[in-house]
Amino acid sequence: MADSTPTKANLMSAQVSLELSKKAFELLDRKRNVLIREMMGLVDKARDIQERIDSSFEEAYRALQMANITLGISEVENIALSVPEETDFNVRFRSVMGVEIPEVRYAKEDPEPHYSFFHTNAAIDAALVSFHKVKLLLFELAEIETSIYKLANEIKKTRKRTNALENIQIPRYRDLVKLIQDQLEEKDREDFFRLKMVKKKAGA
Repeated sequence: MADSTPTKANLMSAQVSLELSKKAFELLDRKRNVLIREMMGLVDKARDIQERIDSSFEEAYRALQMANITLGISEVENIALSVPEETDFNVRFRSVMGVEIPEVRYAKEDPEPHYSFFHTNAAIDAALVSFHKVKLLLFELAEIETSIYKLANEIKKTRKRTNALENIQIPRYRDLVKLIQDQLEEKDREDFFRLKMVKKKAGA
């Protein structure tokens, strides 16, 4: 708790604390606005990608149904088991106002079939291409949704800090400065009055 004893040193200390609190509020408020703009841009992107994923999934399942009909479900399952687990990607991070948000790096080449062409047909090829497209979109969506989550958390923390500064700390220091100033002014008036009385008595 700041010292409210009416001294010039305490007044200067309270004034410095008030100015620092105001500057901290301005910086945090600016940070919050930048984060909100960044997050809203990502929300629009996420909405667009989700629509594309829904459309691509429909296309992929239609292709899969055609493959199941023409090749048989058992054969399609065997082909699916030949597809290797996805490992050809890595995650890097970039900073937005101190918040580390991910960037998923991955190869965007056309998919390589991992099955023999002898026992398959164009339907399975179409399914492979469609699901590969879905996979790439899911990479994008995972990156964006994780970024939105991290930004939203930081916005929440920043809002708490700005609220504390605006509604508690700044008013407290403003009141403290006024209190000390008023007490010092009152003390100056009393000193001036005493000095006048001393001079009056000395002249009598």
